[in-house]
Amino acid sequence: AMRRALLLAGLLLLLPLPALAQPAPAVPPPAAPAPPTPKAALDTMLGALHAAPNEAAAEALEGKIREAWTNLASPAVKLLLSRATREMEEGAAGEAVDSFDAALDLESDYLEAWRGRAQARMRMGDPAGAVRDIQEVLRREPKHFAALEDLSRIAESRGDWRGALAAWQKALDLSPRTPNGRERLRDLERRALGERA
Repeated sequence: AMRRALLLAGLLLLLPLPALAQPAPAVPPPAAPAPPTPKAALDTMLGALHAAPNEAAAEALEGKIREAWTNLASPAVKLLLSRATREMEEGAAGEAVDSFDAALDLESDYLEAWRGRAQARMRMGDPAGAVRDIQEVLRREPKHFAALEDLSRIAESRGDWRGALAAWQKALDLSPRTPNGRERLRDLERRALGERA
């Protein structure tokens, strides 16, 4: 808790001060058409992902969607995520969890902080905590194919082949042409069927 408070306090020092208030113009400029909201744009891309014609198209679209999810964060949260990523790379998963916690204190609906904390918890040997975090992602965005892929890999790491298969099938329902998705599906089907045999 103390480390999280220090992270948030240090973050405030790094953020730019707001610009001095400028007087409002006497005549407002003509209104431009409103761009689509980030959520509407994401929904459109997720729909297009389902209809992607091949793996290359799906991979490109998945990349754009992942970038859009990341860009929903405020500058403060992006700084915390950058710190958490660096801590993960340095093998400090416990410190990364603290950084993700701080990010979630600022934006509790930010999906990538939940997902990142799940990955940090897996590295710490806490698959149950990781699953809880992934479930939070999916509660907020049921079409989060990357979270379903994570859930499949968590289940696989626990030897839960049926769980891994079920999560992967849901991910493929959203992104049927995800790269190497069919190969992994066949492998998981073999393992799950073997488990039942």
